[in-house]
Parts: sequence; structure tokens; C-alpha cells
Amino acid sequence: MGVLNLKNNVRTVVGVGSALVDMLANASDEFIKKLGVEKGGMTLVDQDYIDRLIEQIQNSPAIVPGGSACNTAIGVGKLGGDAKFVGKLGNDELGEFFNQDLKKNNVKPFLFSSTTPTGRVLSLITPDAQRSMFTCLGASAEMQPDEVTTDCFKDAAVVHIEGYLLFNRELMKAVLKSAKDAGAQVSLDLASFNVVEESKDILPDIIKESVDILLANEDEARAYTGYTDEDKALEVLSENVDIAVLKLGPHGSIIAHQDKKIKIDPMGSGGVVDTTGAGDLWASGFLFGLVSGYSFEKSGAIASACGYEVCRVVGADIPEDGWHRIKKLKHNGEKNGRRKIP
Repeated sequence: MGVLNLKNNVRTVVGVGSALVDMLANASDEFIKKLGVEKGGMTLVDQDYIDRLIEQIQNSPAIVPGGSACNTAIGVGKLGGDAKFVGKLGNDELGEFFNQDLKKNNVKPFLFSSTTPTGRVLSLITPDAQRSMFTCLGASAEMQPDEVTTDCFKDAAVVHIEGYLLFNRELMKAVLKSAKDAGAQVSLDLASFNVVEESKDILPDIIKESVDILLANEDEARAYTGYTDEDKALEVLSENVDIAVLKLGPHGSIIAHQDKKIKIDPMGSGGVVDTTGAGDLWASGFLFGLVSGYSFEKSGAIASACGYEVCRVVGADIPEDGWHRIKKLKHNGEKNGRRKIP
């Protein structure tokens, strides 16, 4: 695998995935157990199911734009990077809300539209800050392989793909082909252990043939590699990619590149209230750092800060004071952490 394409000042990060609106609410462990799902996972449901769950929740859920790759693109935009998001949404009020929020957060929308309602995710947050997601894909599931062309990824340094696209295999193949044809590097976040378990028959080949940067948390890494041991799991993750990342939550992360392993310390531990978007925002900090020419250490530090700050609030929307703290670290990186760009 090659290095990141940083020639001709190309630094755009393009997120591609489900255009979803996040609905966030607190729930007890007992409530999750009664639903018969594994806590911390993602379950595909219809809109009626989400409506019935909301009726059983004491407080009305908070509503914010979401979707894994969208969260990452917004993070890159908030950091001052060049970001774009590719997805499909409904021609409805939630769709317009989603579109305007991208622009507000310095992300260029590349959106297809549908008469089907905009997709939504109900995230139920338990007292341990874990989130269990119930997803109605809506219009986001209607993005067609022939809609995804190289035009979507023009001038992209990195195309960041959420693992949820593996539920639509033909679409995933089209995205990978167009990204590579556009000359971009491909970043894949494995997204959820559910996704990995249901895609084991094709995932290794996809990674070997098309992925340059692979991101996984402990659960996803275990589902993919079969190992709980960090070193063994990271070894398998890094076999066929240029950069592999194992995210360890409160214990930081490990970046593997060639024969090197770089340990990234956690940014903090106190005040964690919700892990929604933690991996997505970690990816935004890391990819922003890479396309900016920072070292792996500095890119990882910014990623760690983004992942920590989003855990201090409910949802994936870091408030301005959090971004202020992250940007102070970013500023230090610009002075001290830049790698030489070929």
C-alpha cells in the first residue's frame, strides 16, 4: 500500500455512508436487556419499531444530525480541514435539517435525494455511557451503486467509509472502485462487531484489495481477528493495510505502520457521559492530522482529544469549548508535529 496522497496540495477528506438523524435518549440496563439485544451493538429496525421504543422512554430524545462517516466529516470540518460528505436523504424536513447542518459545520454536501423519509438512529444510552443503536436506514439505504462515481471523490486525499456500508455489498464495491479510480486512499472504520460478524465472508478480501487505513475498536477487532490479545489482534489488522488502528477506549489506542507500533495515550478519563460518536470523532482527528502532514503521534493525540471531548457530552456534537481545547492542541501540532511531505 502507498503513502497518503498529499501531492498537489490535495487534503480533502470525503466521508461516505448513511445520512442519518440521531435521536438520543437515556435508558436502563434492564430496559436494554428486555429488548433482547446485546448492549453496545447496532440493530436494523423499521420506523414503527423506533416510534414504539420512544413511547416507552420517559424523556423525549434529543435530535442531532448523525451517521458514522458524517460525524467524521463534521469533525474534520470543525478542525478547519477540507471535508465533504456523500450520502442520500429524504426530501423532507429532517433531510433539510441534515443538509444545512453540514454546511454550518464546514462540510460540503454531496447528497442524493429520495421520496423515502430521511433515515434515523435511536441511540439508547445506559448509565455506563454505552450506547445501543436502533437504526432505520430510510432514504440512506437507497443510494445506488451507479450513483457513486469518481465525481463524488474529486480531489479527495482520503475517502473514509463507514463499515455499515457492508450491509449493501454492491454499493460498497462501487464506492471502493470509484474512490480508487479517483486516486484517493481508502479509510475503513469497521463500525460495529455486528457488521464484522455478518461480513466475514467478504471483509478480508475487501481489506486486502482496497483498504489503506483500517480502524477498529476492541470488540470489532476481536470479531475480525478472533483475538482478545492486543498485539495479536493488531498484527492481523495490519497485515494488508498501510495503517491499522486499534482503539482501546479509556486505555488510548495503538497505531501500526509498517513494522512500528505507536501507543497513543488517552486524553482524559473523567466526566464521560456517552460514548456516541467516540470512534467517529477519533477518526476525524486522526485523518485530519494525516492529510495535514502531522506525525502519527500528533495525529493520534488530536484524535484522542476529539474522542475524549465527544464522550463528555450526550451525542456526537462537541460544543465550542471542547473544540477550543482541541484546536489549542492542533495549533501546537502545526508548530511541532508536521511530517515532511513528499
